[in-house]
Amino acid sequence: MNKLEKYLIANLSTLFLSIFLSLFAIASVIFLIKLATYTAVIQLSILEMVKLYLFFLPQILFYTLPITFFIAAALAIFRLSNDNEIVVLFALGIKPSFLVKTLAKPAFLLSFLLFFNFLVLFPHTTVLSDNFISYKKSEAQFNLSASEFGHKFGDWLLYLGSKNKDGSYGDVFLFNKNKKEEVLIGAKKAQVLNEDGILRLKLTNGQGYSYSNESLSQINFLTMYINDTLQTKLKTYKNPLEYWLSNDKRKFKNGMLITNTLLSLFPLISVFLIVSISVVHARHQKSMIYLWLFASIILFYGLSMGLQKAIGFYTITLVAPLWLIATYTLYRKTIVSRF
Repeated sequence: MNKLEKYLIANLSTLFLSIFLSLFAIASVIFLIKLATYTAVIQLSILEMVKLYLFFLPQILFYTLPITFFIAAALAIFRLSNDNEIVVLFALGIKPSFLVKTLAKPAFLLSFLLFFNFLVLFPHTTVLSDNFISYKKSEAQFNLSASEFGHKFGDWLLYLGSKNKDGSYGDVFLFNKNKKEEVLIGAKKAQVLNEDGILRLKLTNGQGYSYSNESLSQINFLTMYINDTLQTKLKTYKNPLEYWLSNDKRKFKNGMLITNTLLSLFPLISVFLIVSISVVHARHQKSMIYLWLFASIILFYGLSMGLQKAIGFYTITLVAPLWLIATYTLYRKTIVSRF
């Protein structure tokens, strides 16, 4: 019996790998197109594109693995049925429940990995990708050119006289005006620093003037730093539990929890359906397995995403048991009653 189980898993693994590589390639192309849209706003090198792609990799795996397993398992059993191998097994006294138990083991493992993926890896990679994009946007927003007016650094109007070979700027002037006073700062040299997403101007050898209705003051300085903390807002979190319990984007997180929970359960609760649509008698039945596969995926994903807006978290307690009961009933009528 152990050899038979290994034989079935070997057939499943072969199809799983070929289908997964195809779906993974398609999903990767879609995500790369999405990444390409960022280049209209920010500049990305090849290494930065690879880095951002790796941040999206858990999402690609999450959305391809459940569908891959469902299709591969059904086609593997169907191919064995067309070769009359499944009928021979039943003739030897092996019950259909053996197929269910054999498929349930990798399905359970896959569901566990999917839960770990979206509950633990998703928060980490999502925060990393958001921070990386914010960081690159802050760099793009602060694109300075010498001898041009109209530059802003936070609340300061900025003018740069020249650009030096080392990347610094010369003859720098900053102006800030509010209701109480006006401030003018001039420096011979300025450097732009980006430290942990906070842009800073390092001014060297300059003077500062402050004017109001009551006073006029002047200071001389060797070095002055001006921060612009508005450019980049970096997200932080300590652990996945804190991410899921925080109120930031609460509606989006609730929808993700509902949908991803059901998608994680999809391989496990679809085992009865896989056996029902894939076990056929080649001489007496015309299989409609591809139609069943397409309709099943569309129906389950449609229920998972469509009902959540109406009934919220009750979608999980409705769809999962209902799907399991319906597929088990189909399994009893189409497979158990005949074999």
